Amino acid sequence: MATEPIAAASTSPRRATRKLIGFDWPAQLTLAERRSLVAGGLGWMLDAMDVMLLSMVLPYVMRELGIRADRGGLLGLLTLGSSAVGGALFGFIADRIGRTRALMASILVYSLASGACGFSTTFWELAAFRIILGLGMGGEWTTGAALIAETWPAEHRGKALGLMQSTWAIGEMIAAGLTFLVLPRFGWRAVFFAGVLPALLCFWIRRGVPESHLWLTRGKKQQAGSLRLLWRQDIRWPGLLATVMNAFSMFAYWGLFYWIATYLSNPISQGGRGLNIAKTTVWLIVMGVGKWFGYTLFGFVADVLGRRKTYATYLLLAAVLVAAYGLATNPAWLLTLGPLVAFFGTGYFSGYGAIASELFPTTIRATAMGLSYNIGRGLSALAPFAVGALAIHYGLGRAFFLPAAAFFVAALLALALPETKGKHLD
Repeated sequence: MATEPIAAASTSPRRATRKLIGFDWPAQLTLAERRSLVAGGLGWMLDAMDVMLLSMVLPYVMRELGIRADRGGLLGLLTLGSSAVGGALFGFIADRIGRTRALMASILVYSLASGACGFSTTFWELAAFRIILGLGMGGEWTTGAALIAETWPAEHRGKALGLMQSTWAIGEMIAAGLTFLVLPRFGWRAVFFAGVLPALLCFWIRRGVPESHLWLTRGKKQQAGSLRLLWRQDIRWPGLLATVMNAFSMFAYWGLFYWIATYLSNPISQGGRGLNIAKTTVWLIVMGVGKWFGYTLFGFVADVLGRRKTYATYLLLAAVLVAAYGLATNPAWLLTLGPLVAFFGTGYFSGYGAIASELFPTTIRATAMGLSYNIGRGLSALAPFAVGALAIHYGLGRAFFLPAAAFFVAALLALALPETKGKHLD
């Protein structure tokens, strides 16, 4: 009889390890869970591709259209500012017509606007198309994250949203590869024309992705919640804190990654690092690999250790690494530090969808997630402009100290958040 407890004890560590690493959960997924993840992930991946195409061709666009660095940063400001409006708008729409239909609408907006950028002949035409693209860009995260959060169970929600977020890195790598193949042969306009292709994803979503059961049973049957709910005592302070934290972390992200391609490819005399297009592409793809691991592993770690500690740790390490990256001049150091900067400087994004979805009730979840995420994004829209303005006087490398400081502040705010790990949505 004494051998049975010993045997059970000997196998329990292996079972615990398998549960910790996450070997067992894929076999437990339902069809709705799989398809919601694919829909949200593909939409986010193609969103990233379309958004980052401008960063990839920005030096060529600036030369042909006669755009200065500060106006190049203004393009990023306008895109991110409109994405804040789009995220809030599509969150409102998703609480009323459903997550999947709002998701399709957001994908159509950003893909068609991306193709339209290729027809730009002036700065203001390009700016107008980027504003429209931003509306769809903001809406995709809001609708996709709400769909996944409401479809997946609490114990795997962090993993699912981490996997969705990880596709952003894949989209950026696709943008880098697409630019490498298309730009030398057909020019920067053709790169934007390829951005129309994500619109085709809407046909599959319409046929194959079920609507959130939670929204059908609660959000649809009950009247959509009033914005006054956001001022409820148990929601007000955590929601405000998460929004401000997100604003600082997104300021840091866009201040850094909007300018990365220009930083690597511009001549040393202009504050860049002088890499040719082939090396710049390789360096960016290597960073993309680091981003993918950062996004993906965050969700697994956060489902075990909690959202708050994981979030703060990522942000603190990002602050240190970004400052070091701005000082690096040797291509070998840029290649070595790049994946680490990308891992910690982007991976924390995976946690925000879980945190935000677990803070707000179903009747107002998409609206609240859209407002919280995109108010932060709207405030972060100043980052590309601010870094570009600093770069004129100090060079891009030293200008990256500003994103590093923003990462540090965001880490301190993350430590003040409530822990929401394991919360079951109503």
